[in-house]
Amino acid sequence: MDTLINVSSEIGRLKKVIVHRPDTGISRITPKRSEELLFDDIVHLPLMQKEHDVFTQVLKLFLGSDNVLETSELLRQALIEDEESKSEMIDMIVDYEELPSSLKKSLKAMPAKNLASVLINGYYPEEDYILFDPIPNFIFTRDIAVTVNDHLIITKAAKEARFRENYLTRFIMHAHPMFRDLRPQNRLINLNNVDLFPPSRKAEMVSLEGGDAMIINEDYLLIGCSERTSAHGIYSLSEVLFDKGAITNVVKVNIPNDRSYMHLDTIFTQINHHHFVGFKPLILEGLGSSVEVMRKNGSTAIYGSLSEFLRKEISGKIEFIWSGDGETPYQEREQWTDGCNLVALKPGVAVTYDRNPHTEKAFQKAGYSILHATDLLKKAEKGTLNVNNIEKTIITLPSNELSRARGGSHCMTCPIEREQL
Repeated sequence: MDTLINVSSEIGRLKKVIVHRPDTGISRITPKRSEELLFDDIVHLPLMQKEHDVFTQVLKLFLGSDNVLETSELLRQALIEDEESKSEMIDMIVDYEELPSSLKKSLKAMPAKNLASVLINGYYPEEDYILFDPIPNFIFTRDIAVTVNDHLIITKAAKEARFRENYLTRFIMHAHPMFRDLRPQNRLINLNNVDLFPPSRKAEMVSLEGGDAMIINEDYLLIGCSERTSAHGIYSLSEVLFDKGAITNVVKVNIPNDRSYMHLDTIFTQINHHHFVGFKPLILEGLGSSVEVMRKNGSTAIYGSLSEFLRKEISGKIEFIWSGDGETPYQEREQWTDGCNLVALKPGVAVTYDRNPHTEKAFQKAGYSILHATDLLKKAEKGTLNVNNIEKTIITLPSNELSRARGGSHCMTCPIEREQL
C-alpha cells in the first residue's frame, strides 16, 4: 500500500482522497442535542447517504475507485495491522467516554469490521447498547488531517464533540500501512503531542481544524484563525513547519468568530490557476479578515484583506467569483449554503452543491459550464462523455440533506495526494 503522501496545491489533479459516508449514528441526533454535537439540523439519513453516494461516484469516476478511501475501511484495516496500538486506542476511548473498564475486553475481542462500526457510530448491536454519542462531523474529513507538501498534520479539534474523531484519526495515521512510514521518516506532525504543542504561557490551547488550512502552492500555507482554530495553534504549527523545512510561508487569515464562517473554506476556495471563489464582504472588503504572513526567515507582512495578499504575493492575475454573484441578500444566503466551498478535481473542474443559483450565474459569467452530477454519471455510464475531456466545469451535487449539515464538497474531502502543478 505504498502511497505518495503529497499535496502542494488546492487545484492539482486530485489523485487520492479520504471520505466518510454518513453513518447510522447521524440518525440518532435529536433536535435538543444537534447544537451540542455541532450539527445544524437533524437529517433524513437514507437521502443523505444517497446524496453522498453520488458525490463519491463522481470522485471515483475521476480518481478511480481504489483512490477514494473510506474512513471505516481504513480503520478496519488498521485494526487488523496493529494490535498494540488498537489496545491503547480502545483504552483511551473507554476512559475518555467514562465507560466501565469491563467493556475494554469485549471491544478488543470484536472482529475488526464490527469494532470499526462501533467506534464510529457508537452502537453495540450484540448488546443493543449505545456506547458513545455519534460523531456526525466525521463526514467532514477535511478537518481530521492536512497534507502540506510531503508532511501530514494530524489536527486537533477545538470542540469536545469531535474528540473521538481525533482518536480514530490518530490511530489510523499511526497503524495503517499507508501512513505508518511517515513517523519514522519524520513527516508526521501530531498537534495532539503536548510536548511539541503545549498551551501558551497564558493558557491558550492549540486547536486547528483542516477546513482552516489551504496550501496555495508549495511555498504558501494559508490558515484561518477562526472559532475552531486558535492563533496559538497557528503560531505553534508555523514554528514546527519552518523547523522541518516543510513550507516557506504560513499565512494567518483572521476570520470573524461566527458560526457562519466557522472555517476559512466556508468563505474562500480555489478552483483554477487564477480563479478563487469567495464571500465578497470578507475576502475583498476585509471585514474582520486581516492577514499576517509569517516567513521562514523570521520576517512578517500584514495585509488588510485576503484579496490584497493574494494579488500582491501570489499573482496579479487572480480573479474572484463571488458567492451569490456578490449581491445582497443572495451572497449571504449562498455563502451559508456552501456556495464558496468547492473542491477542485483538477484545475478548472470543481464540485459544489446544486442549491446556489446566483453563484452558478457568477460561474457562467466567468466562462464555466454547469453540469449536474447525476447527468455526468448517466453520460459517463452511456459512454457519451469522457471525464478526461471535461474542462472549466462546475459539477453540482444533489444537496437537500447534505447541505443541512453545514459543510460542502471541500469539507467532505481530505486530499492526501495531488498531482504537482
